[in-house]
Amino acid sequence: MNKRNTGMALSLILAAGTLLGACGKSDDNKGNDTTKGGENGKGFSVGMVTDIGGVDDKSFNQSSWEGLEKFGKENGLTKGKGGYDYLASKSDADYTTNLNTLVRQGFDLVYAIGFLMPASLEEIANQQKDSKFAIVDAEVKLPNVASILFKEQEAGFLAGVAAALSTKTNHIGFIGGMEIPVVERFESGYLAGVKAAKPEVKVDVQYAGAFDKAELGQSIASKMYSSGADVVFHSAGATGVGLFKEANDRQKKDPSKQYWAIGVDRDQADMGPDVVLTSALKRVDIAVNDLATKTKDGNFPGGEVALYGLSEDGVGLAPINAKAENKAEIEATVKEWVDKIKSGAVKVPETRKELKTFNPK
Repeated sequence: MNKRNTGMALSLILAAGTLLGACGKSDDNKGNDTTKGGENGKGFSVGMVTDIGGVDDKSFNQSSWEGLEKFGKENGLTKGKGGYDYLASKSDADYTTNLNTLVRQGFDLVYAIGFLMPASLEEIANQQKDSKFAIVDAEVKLPNVASILFKEQEAGFLAGVAAALSTKTNHIGFIGGMEIPVVERFESGYLAGVKAAKPEVKVDVQYAGAFDKAELGQSIASKMYSSGADVVFHSAGATGVGLFKEANDRQKKDPSKQYWAIGVDRDQADMGPDVVLTSALKRVDIAVNDLATKTKDGNFPGGEVALYGLSEDGVGLAPINAKAENKAEIEATVKEWVDKIKSGAVKVPETRKELKTFNPK
């Protein structure tokens, strides 16, 4: 009996030692596990959900991703879970799922890119109150959501000035994606800029009803050019890619004529060095990078709206194409209007209603 009791006692001691050893290893590893928030904590991570059109739409989504990529590289992050990443939305049905997926993957800040996402973001933000979100081009009034808005009308105004001073037919165009406030601001500013620079210029305005239909954008551009327009500005996301294709095709077929296209959001000069006059810049990349930096540093502006205009260098106009015959005149005139807008002497209309009473003098 004594031998049996001694054997049992030894077994219990060994078992206890094994359990303590296991616990000790668990505690030792916790501080080194940077993916689960141990003593060293995990690195800051940020993700974004694109609007329809894809991350390579050459416009809005791409500019947002470029800002996020820059932030990631500046902070030594790697693409993917735990660093910086994105999920592409093929339709509006993907918004809620994609936002929720990034939250569950543990991203510290999640961006919703686009005016069409407020409802989906509000739903997820209410469910995930401890998570931080940001939305571009819309406002969501929740303490865990920061909203980013732009004065698109100011960039559109400068594009309108450039277009009015470049046309030889006194006939230009505007292609919008969907009739939403963001695009209306571009349109209103564009028409106001034309009115300020050369009021006799005729402007065709047409909406495609989509941001991801390049073939539709090309069809609209074709009709505008065929009807006499020689400068067309788009605010249509990936739909606008069709504008550049049409302008490039026409320029190649008849080099004696000039078919100008004006880009949007980012400098779209790479879409056709012979046809892109300039671009109405909307520095989503700067805004995305800026807010991510603030959040990483512990200064998340939850419940607030950050508004970027000319004075904040959040919007502007890309360089005028060197092939423009009156490049110097356009640049000088644009600068004059930039100074007037920044000083407050001129308030650019942001709606069609305000455009009706706009007086540039």
